[in-house]
Amino acid sequence: MNTTTITTPNFEVVSHHAFGDVLLNTSTNQKSLHATVTIQPGQVISKFHAGITQSYATYLTVQTGVDKHITLQPEFLQYINHSCEPNVFFDTTTFELVCLRPLQPGDELTFFYPSTEWDMSSPFVCNCQSKECLQLINGASHLDQSTLNKYRLTDFIKHQADNKTAV
Repeated sequence: MNTTTITTPNFEVVSHHAFGDVLLNTSTNQKSLHATVTIQPGQVISKFHAGITQSYATYLTVQTGVDKHITLQPEFLQYINHSCEPNVFFDTTTFELVCLRPLQPGDELTFFYPSTEWDMSSPFVCNCQSKECLQLINGASHLDQSTLNKYRLTDFIKHQADNKTAV
């Protein structure tokens, strides 16, 4: 794998990790995780585990059950931001971060928040600017089945969607 450190005038490296760097956008004060190596679809990028498990969602948790939300460990994975065209997926059954689309050094790692969240604690208007952008991101429960079918979803979200459809 090739290793590259990303630096641009608007970004500074906050921390280095095996496959990526956490960058701070000095214009917006937002952090994001960017690849420093080439990563192929299907490749397991990282294992993760629960730091804290709690019964309620926050903007930093990932949902793994009806009343089960975890903080991610290693902690730097929390800087994987949302996109309506994600390139990574948090598999909460195997606790693996999986590559969905080819990543090159410098690419930001992004995931589809409703792939893990049924109802989000902090809905927001998306600005990913993809042609498929959904605009309002508030959780999988607010999306129709045809939209959900376009994404890789956690087993928990698939189960919730199947129960919603069956009702």
